[in-house]
Amino acid sequence: MTIEKLVFQHAQETPLKTAIIQGKVEVSYSQLWTDICLVASWFRNKAKSGDRVVISASKEIDFVSTYLGAHLAGMICVPIDVETNDIRLKRIVDVTQPKIIIGELRNKGEYHVLPFSECKQLSSQDNGLNLENVTFPNENDIADLLFTTGTTGLPKGVALTYANLMAAASNINEFMGNTADDVEMLALPISHSFGLGRLRCVLAKGATLVLLGSFASMKKFYGEMERCNVTGFGMVPASWLYMLKMSGNRIEQFANQLKYIEIGSAFMSLENKQKLMELLPNTRICMHYGLTEASRSAFISFHDDINHLMSAGKASPNTEIAIFSEQGKRVGYNVDGEVCVKGNHVCSGYWNVSDKMFNEDFFDGYFRTGDWGHVDEDGYIYLVSRKKEIINVGGKKVSPIEVEEHLNEIDGIVESACISVHDDVLGEVVKAYCVCSKDIDFNDVKKVLLKKLETYKIPVYFENIDILPKTHNGKIQRLKLKVL
Repeated sequence: MTIEKLVFQHAQETPLKTAIIQGKVEVSYSQLWTDICLVASWFRNKAKSGDRVVISASKEIDFVSTYLGAHLAGMICVPIDVETNDIRLKRIVDVTQPKIIIGELRNKGEYHVLPFSECKQLSSQDNGLNLENVTFPNENDIADLLFTTGTTGLPKGVALTYANLMAAASNINEFMGNTADDVEMLALPISHSFGLGRLRCVLAKGATLVLLGSFASMKKFYGEMERCNVTGFGMVPASWLYMLKMSGNRIEQFANQLKYIEIGSAFMSLENKQKLMELLPNTRICMHYGLTEASRSAFISFHDDINHLMSAGKASPNTEIAIFSEQGKRVGYNVDGEVCVKGNHVCSGYWNVSDKMFNEDFFDGYFRTGDWGHVDEDGYIYLVSRKKEIINVGGKKVSPIEVEEHLNEIDGIVESACISVHDDVLGEVVKAYCVCSKDIDFNDVKKVLLKKLETYKIPVYFENIDILPKTHNGKIQRLKLKVL
């Protein structure tokens, strides 16, 4: 089974049901399937199965039909952000050697980029579209190449098969409780795993997807919520902070309408989780843990797991999570180690990376996430930090996240990020970069922290910074601070 085959089934069983809404335009499942077949026919005349196509992931209906149509033609899709800079674009093009680049790219430079409308032109070689007798892709073939943000070095091309995408969508829908009756607002970027995953989840269930450019306009967001009777949406923690700032508690007005919210991609404070729960007491508010290579490997449901809100939850349906030592041995409960994941949703490899090298990313069949943490007796996963970001002070491990949580509670510190710096005696000590809303005496900060943290965890060095480096999804890129 693939997402494309499910969309085909929905077009047969509920042809008139609305699949996608974009502004005043609505597309039924029947029309969406017709467009997908049209695009697939165009691709078959321009390229062969296995060729790569770079697609600008703009929030519009044409992207959806082009993305799924390319899959139906056996193409490997490389979705990228419309705003992708020229250096990153060149890197991706050089690595993937695409046959076609399609969509809207702001920094296309010298590359020939076709508009979406081009692939809906019926070729003179076509004698008509066959909408029913379709050959679907092999589930073990590569469907997508998603390029990681690349916090250090060059971004990796994560190879995801049709089976990987289907497994992830099934796991997510099972945990979230999604059904064909859902109407979901998609305001997330769809060039990344989170947003693109939500798109696939909705279409796999035969539900309705409402496309919204972004969370920038609260008026438009709430207007579409009301007009389309939206029952759920996905967001990153930064979006929730923006919503609070721009519209206060207005989301509370939709407490009886919203069935679910999925949150992910970055840290969210306990205070902000509790605020959202207070405003939406009956909404299934879930937060995922995962990465591009293993989408949504764990979930927490805020209301159900109220006593474990600072955990990453438990392993997702059909997923196993284990903790391994640096030597590759499984460790017991409450012992820190590398978080490792097993499941059919785990990627099949990295583009242009040998199987031998890729297999080095596994311990006993479990994919090594690079995250450090532990699992308690009840199966809840507690993350400490990225393995590469752990600070080793004289042999004692320091999680930058733990220090940052206490820093961010101090009046005048908006947000912070901690890294390791060299020390002749201890090897490494903690340095804190702080975004401040007023003048701060860091000696006073140290005194506050001494009441909450062990001495070795207290930052030795502090530096004011205007803005912290982050990914598109709001994740702090601590390792980039090391080159400042």
